[in-house]
Amino acid sequence: MQRLVTSTSLLRSAKDQFSRLHARGRWFSTPMPEQAATGSKNEEPVLPRFDYSPPRYTGPTAEEIVRKRKEFLSPSMFYLYKKPLNIVHGKMQYLFDEKGRRYLDGFGGIATVSCGHGHPDVVQAIVNQTNNIQHSTILYLNHAIADFAEALASKMPGDLKVVFFTNSGTEANELAMMIARLYTGCQDVISLRNAYHGNAAGTMGATAMCNWKFNVVQSGVHHTQNPDPYRGAFGSDGEKYAKDVEDLIRFGTSGHVAGFIFEAIQGVGGIVELAPNYLTSVYSTIKKAGGLVIADEVQCGVARTGSNFWGFQNHGIVPDIVTMAKGIGNGIPLGAVVTTPEIATVLTRRNYFNTFGGNPVSTAAGHAVLKVIEKEKLQENAHVVGSYLKERLCSLKDKHEIIGDVRGRGLILGVELVTDRKSKNPASAEILEVMDNMKDLGVLIGKGGFYGNVFRVTPPLCFNKQDADFLVDVMDYSMSKL
Repeated sequence: MQRLVTSTSLLRSAKDQFSRLHARGRWFSTPMPEQAATGSKNEEPVLPRFDYSPPRYTGPTAEEIVRKRKEFLSPSMFYLYKKPLNIVHGKMQYLFDEKGRRYLDGFGGIATVSCGHGHPDVVQAIVNQTNNIQHSTILYLNHAIADFAEALASKMPGDLKVVFFTNSGTEANELAMMIARLYTGCQDVISLRNAYHGNAAGTMGATAMCNWKFNVVQSGVHHTQNPDPYRGAFGSDGEKYAKDVEDLIRFGTSGHVAGFIFEAIQGVGGIVELAPNYLTSVYSTIKKAGGLVIADEVQCGVARTGSNFWGFQNHGIVPDIVTMAKGIGNGIPLGAVVTTPEIATVLTRRNYFNTFGGNPVSTAAGHAVLKVIEKEKLQENAHVVGSYLKERLCSLKDKHEIIGDVRGRGLILGVELVTDRKSKNPASAEILEVMDNMKDLGVLIGKGGFYGNVFRVTPPLCFNKQDADFLVDVMDYSMSKL
C-alpha cells in the first residue's frame, strides 16, 4: 500500500509536468527546425524532439529475457525483429529500450494503445481505484463498472446500451456468437475469409486464415468471399461480393442463420477495408435469414478510424451486437459486448458469470480512456493526422514499385508490399528487411496479412503530423536501401 501511496505522489508530479508541456504545445513531439525529419535518400531522418527523459532501467538485459522466455514460456511466442527489442518504458507515442533509446511507436501494441503510453489521467484512475479496492466481485455493487457501462452506452447508436464486460476481444467475440445462437435458435454463423476474431474454440472457427487455426473441431461457421478491393475477384464492387452471402445461405445452411460477424477494417488480415456498399447489402440478407449482425470493433473501434467512433458507422449500418477490446483499455485487459435490452435477456436463461469481467480497476481505466479521447479530441486527431499520413504514404507508392497498395482510414492504415504490381506477388521477405531497417532508424510498426507482407500502421491516437512525416521518411529511406 505504501508503494501505491508513493506512486500517487509521483503521479501528481508527472501530471503537473504533463499539464505544463501540453499547455506549451510541447508534449506531442514538437520538432525543432534543425531536427525536422528529412526524406533525403542520402541523409538519415532524425527523430522529432520530445521533452521527456525516461527513468534509468536497471532490470535484466534483452539476452537474459530471451533466455528465460526460451526456458519458461511457450515456444509459440515469436519476435518481430531479427534481434528482439527489450522495451522497458513508454510515454505517449514513444517507446524506450533498455539503453534509453527512443522509438516512435507506429504499432500501438497492436492497435491497443489509444490515449498514449502512460497517459497520466488513465494511470491516475488505475492507481486511485487500486488504492480503494482492486477486486471484489460483480455480486457486490461498485460504481466503476456502472459508470463505465453508462459512458460506453452513450457512444453507441440506436438501442445498443446493455454491456457485458470481458477480459479480451476473443472472449467478447465468443460471447457475442453464443448470444446470437441463443437468441435465434440457429447454429450457423457466417464470417469473412481473411477474418481474425480470436483463438478460442468458437472464434477460431470464425477466423479464416489457416495460419491462425489449429486442427481441432470448429463447427457451425461458414466463410464467405472477402470483399477485398485490392485482391478480391470483384475489386471495389461490394454488391457482387454480397451475392455470395445469399448463395451461401441458400446452399450451405437451412436457410436460417444465427448471425454474420465482420471487422469493418480487417486488422490481422492486413488492414483490409471492406468494399463500399457491401455491408448494407449483407445486412439486408442476414435479416431476411433471421440472423443478427455482429460488428467486431476490437481493432478498428474506439475513435481509431477518425471519421467515426466505430468502424461500422463508416458503412451506414447499426449492428445488433458490437464487440470491442484493445483500445477501450489503453493496454489494460478489457473487452466488452454491447447489445440491445431484448437480445441481452437470453443470458438470463441460465447463470452467466465472468470473474474478472467488469473488474473495478479495468473499468475505471476504460472510463478514463473515454474521457481522455473526448477531452483531447483524439478522434478528430486520428482523422486529421491519419488523412495526412495516408496521403504521404500514397506519395511513396508513386516512388517505390514495391508498394502495391495503401489503404485504411484514420490511424489504422496498411501498406502492402509486392514484388510485382501486376501479379501482386507478396514481398514477404523484403518487408522483413524494411522493418528491421526502420527499427534501426527509430520507427516501430507491425506487419500482417495472410502472406505477412502488409505494414500495419496503428499508432497511439496522439500521433501528430511531425510523427507522420518521420515515419514516412524512415520508410522511404529504408525502401531506398533495398
